[in-house]
Amino acid sequence: MIAKPRDAAGLVLIRAAKKGPPEILIGRRPSKMDFLPGIHVVPGGRVDPEDALPGPGQPHPAVAAQLGPRWAAFMNAALRETFEETGLLHGRGDSNTVPAHSGSLGGAYDGQKWAPDYASLDYLCRAITPVTSRRRFNTRFFLGDGAKTLGTLAGNGELEDLAWIPTPHLGAFNLVDVTEYVLKTAIRRWESGIPIGAEPAKLLNYRSDILTLQTMRKP
Repeated sequence: MIAKPRDAAGLVLIRAAKKGPPEILIGRRPSKMDFLPGIHVVPGGRVDPEDALPGPGQPHPAVAAQLGPRWAAFMNAALRETFEETGLLHGRGDSNTVPAHSGSLGGAYDGQKWAPDYASLDYLCRAITPVTSRRRFNTRFFLGDGAKTLGTLAGNGELEDLAWIPTPHLGAFNLVDVTEYVLKTAIRRWESGIPIGAEPAKLLNYRSDILTLQTMRKP
């Protein structure tokens, strides 16, 4: 029986370095993991029911149109998983501190004069795991500015060797094809200064286990 893909979301964080090329936050999945053990990935994970409730603000109209009415679930999942896996909270506000892993995503923002900044997130692509995989995901990937984060890089242990890596060094990491595409797309948009929502996200799917790119239909 073919497993049904579960909704998931991931976040690529890029920041300008003090000197040299920009840096991307990346970590390695522990070798004990059932899914993609030992592979380097960006923060992300499955969408949970509580992710559906949006915080204050709205995404860019073009991004919202591509994501459809469930935009909050996907964006909140990306923000929550990033906070849980890295200790970093992406958003906007005046606070200089954030409690480490204070429960829900809303709990992390509450009382910190800090809020999700949906409008600053661009939609990179949607990727569906091959039908031959035992565990399958339907993942929306987003791009955010790493300078818009609070917290100390630590996480909950789901990602090891967390670090900000200069973009030219990413070729030395153990990446799957989807992550390679996501990172290349994120770097190109960042370095080219492509405005949020200006470039439609692609659908990454597999035909006979060969990765293909498709134009997505409206939700």
